Amino acid sequence: MRRVVVVLAVLVIVLGALIAGRLWTQARALAAPSGGSGEIEGVTVDLSSRVGARIVEVKVREGDAVKTGDLLVRLDCADPEAALAEAEARLAAARAQAVAAGAQIKASERSRVAATAAEDAARAQAAALGAQAAAAERQARRLAALPADVAAASIDQTEASAAGLAHQTSAAKAQAAASAAQVRAAEVGIHAAGAQADAALAQVRAAEASVSRARILAGECEVRAPRAAEVSTLPHEAGELVQPGATLARLVDLSEVKATFYLPNAEVGAVKPGARAVVVADAWPREEFEGIVRTVSFEAEFTPRNIQTRTDRDRLVYPVEVTVRNRDQKLRQGMPVQVTIPGTGK
Repeated sequence: MRRVVVVLAVLVIVLGALIAGRLWTQARALAAPSGGSGEIEGVTVDLSSRVGARIVEVKVREGDAVKTGDLLVRLDCADPEAALAEAEARLAAARAQAVAAGAQIKASERSRVAATAAEDAARAQAAALGAQAAAAERQARRLAALPADVAAASIDQTEASAAGLAHQTSAAKAQAAASAAQVRAAEVGIHAAGAQADAALAQVRAAEASVSRARILAGECEVRAPRAAEVSTLPHEAGELVQPGATLARLVDLSEVKATFYLPNAEVGAVKPGARAVVVADAWPREEFEGIVRTVSFEAEFTPRNIQTRTDRDRLVYPVEVTVRNRDQKLRQGMPVQVTIPGTGK
């Protein structure tokens, strides 16, 4: 009987110690600063090309550090370069047509100016000859009214001169009419040349657009690094034929990394964007990395169908993103870390 009592007493003591330890652990956890576990993520950039072509050369290897503008992969550019040359030739032809149309406009304008001048000169000549003819007719009538002793030869000469001047006047008017027709023809030519010039300019713009597109596609044959980073993945080898949009290289920028952890509903109100964070990596347990809370999600990551009890509310967790300046490149992609928010807790 005494042995049973001793065993029960021991069990009670052990259970009490376990319960006390559990309560102490929970109290310590509640009093500790808010935080959680996460993984390091760098800025990942997948590089591809707009053209489908065969890979000629892969200039880097996985794990290499690259700078902005470094050549990573070169594709066969025969087709894009031929398309660029063709587009440039069409552009040169369109520009030549535009120049010719402009020259035609200027020639038509000069023809109009010359025809207008000829019309004005012919009209002026017709007016002058008309005046001379009228004067000769008046002179002939005056001579006819004189006594008979006036020489008939003078009268005939005056009448002949008047008739000749009348014919010259008619010829001058006809010349003026012809010049006016030439003016109208020149104006029609100007309009036609203007339409041709507009069409030629449109062709130039279309050819310029084709050249720009061809240059863009030709430039896609060289895949270069858009930023300083490390080469994470090279999924293809030299000689492979790749499709447009296929990933040719994946870069990871670890200069600034982020880690996402989850806070329970009861603690999310204590963390604000801009708050200081302390990040400790498993690989560097004695070193603390300074971070900044970048975002606190407005939506819970896990939401029960019906939130009716305190237990349901405690199951809600909110993602919190922390960014860390990784100056020494010690934090690597996928590295597990523990994030703590100083100043929180009880």
